[in-house]
Amino acid sequence: MRAIGYEHPLPISDPQALIETDVADPVAGDHDLIVEIKAISVNPVDVKIRASRPAPEGGPAVIGWDAAGIVRETGKDVTLFRPGDRVYYAGAIDRPGTNAQFHAVDERIVGKMPETLSFAEAAALPLTAITAYEALFDRLQVANPVAGAANAILIIGGAGGVASIAIQLARQLTDLQVIATASRPETEDWVRRMGAHHVINHRNPLSEEIAALGTGAPGFVFSTNGSDHHAGEIAKLIAPQGRLALIDDPAQFDIMPFKLKAVSAHWETMFTRSLYGTPDMIEQHRLLNAVADLVDDGKITTTLRENLGRMTAETMKNAHARIESGSTIGKIVLDGF
Repeated sequence: MRAIGYEHPLPISDPQALIETDVADPVAGDHDLIVEIKAISVNPVDVKIRASRPAPEGGPAVIGWDAAGIVRETGKDVTLFRPGDRVYYAGAIDRPGTNAQFHAVDERIVGKMPETLSFAEAAALPLTAITAYEALFDRLQVANPVAGAANAILIIGGAGGVASIAIQLARQLTDLQVIATASRPETEDWVRRMGAHHVINHRNPLSEEIAALGTGAPGFVFSTNGSDHHAGEIAKLIAPQGRLALIDDPAQFDIMPFKLKAVSAHWETMFTRSLYGTPDMIEQHRLLNAVADLVDDGKITTTLRENLGRMTAETMKNAHARIESGSTIGKIVLDGF
């Protein structure tokens, strides 16, 4: 089958950074689906892996962790899906990726595709929806209020893929005041469209921006990027006994300023359940189905911003370059081969 991969970690400007290649068709394990890929989206994790992780010996590395497609085969123990079902999912980081014609994935991390979306619109959602949902409800436990805190959440990096869906989930599934950050007119407009009650500028001191709002100290902060840069300001603005969740990869993060406030800090990595085969891995199947229902009920929308067309080495390199620029809004999607 055809796939997009790489032989060596290279800068995206290198002509060989991503190549179109032939690889063996996937074989279904006991709990696996074989999915014909109809659309994929590109995430920061794709860029990080391509630029840093060596390819396996004897073949190219095929990456990609977001897809929508049609089930073509099922493993012997599959019970949740059957051939012909339309599905969407984000895959597992320790298995070959979705940038291919066909893909093998464990059914327990796959959801039914929203009926009201195209494949491209659906492919924009899984990784970010899982990350945002787990961060809000498993890590921050936003359904459990912080005593004395403002009933609010600050989402840093509001126009990014994860934040775009986190804003929507917080609006639809909680009674929190949603405060998001943006620094350009176009990103501020996007964040408001996603449903933020308030927008503040992350180029200014965040504690001063929050104070100017007059909402009080939020009990929850979800930092999607720049966590090391904003750490001191987060420590100032968050309520005592508040909860902080992070998803980025700060080179350093000083936790000490949070001690006197007894702030709890939580990492969210949506690959943890599949990587370690946790007993609750099927929760990702359930939450993707819940997100699909919210979409079909008109309560949340796809975060697709750009569709770059059919999957080729050139369109994929274009997508990676845009992600590396750090200025994308929402999600970038490519159609299948």
